Amino acid sequence: MDIKLFITDIDGVWTDGGMYYDQTGNEWKKFNTADSAGVLFLKLLEIPTAIITGEETEIVRRRAEKLVIPHLYMGVRNKLEVARKLCEELNISLQQVAYIGDDINDIILLRAVGLSACPANAPDYIKNEVNWEIPIKGGDGAFRGFVEKYLKEIGQLDKSINLYIEAANIQQ
Repeated sequence: MDIKLFITDIDGVWTDGGMYYDQTGNEWKKFNTADSAGVLFLKLLEIPTAIITGEETEIVRRRAEKLVIPHLYMGVRNKLEVARKLCEELNISLQQVAYIGDDINDIILLRAVGLSACPANAPDYIKNEVNWEIPIKGGDGAFRGFVEKYLKEIGQLDKSINLYIEAANIQQ
């Protein structure tokens, strides 16, 4: 497995899939900070992260900015088309992409990438499509779980942890 890019869906992966609205119409999402460690581990190994989501919200934009995720695509109807264009830009193939999604609009991209995953609470028909079912529910750190499983599989998890410790020590 030579993964050069991790792509993630948001709703149902980074969130519990709920959409919360207050009485004035403001939308709220709850993110689990555990997923930010997944992004950090990938950055330390120079593997970019991309978000491709069907939703278009300022909340997701702000989360991507906070984590310095350079590839953010919102309001996407055809995730495979966007992923293909991004692969072209990065000069990689879809077989070098890892993708985690949780629902019907993710199936085509899940089938096309080199490594696919879903959170534990995805529907069975999604679980049947992926290489790995991550034993963590969406909104509970499923993206981080996916990244850590991959890093463990390729023998790079300890290296990522040590790189993080080194970077933290430098900043102190």
